[in-house]
Amino acid sequence: MPPAQKLILLVDDDNEIIESMRMVLESKNYRIMVARDGNAGLTLAERESPDLIVLDMMMPKKSGFLVLEKLKGRPGGLIPTIMITGNEGSRHRAYAEMLGVRDYIRKPFAMEKLVRSVEKILEGRSSDSHHDD
Repeated sequence: MPPAQKLILLVDDDNEIIESMRMVLESKNYRIMVARDGNAGLTLAERESPDLIVLDMMMPKKSGFLVLEKLKGRPGGLIPTIMITGNEGSRHRAYAEMLGVRDYIRKPFAMEKLVRSVEKILEGRSSDSHHDD
């Protein structure tokens, strides 16, 4: 029996980015769920407990940071999360890393970069925990 598909929750208010990520990740045989804002993302994350969350930092209703803070406080702790952002600030990155995100990817990014990061986290394909840019 093939292993159960890993479930990835995409949380972003940008339709184009969501669709690109969904296409490329589904082609790698991941199951995809989509939330268009932070509140919906939080609800889905808590209900479905995905294997990985790809989270946009700047969104309506609840920023990615608020979503992270809430998820960090849940009984099972933080779900592995990749944060994507159009923001250049290194303060944001430092804060995201403090909250425990596994990777931090600046937009615009090549979809291969996202896939590599996802595979590294979900399949444990990298022996070290450092991420290279």
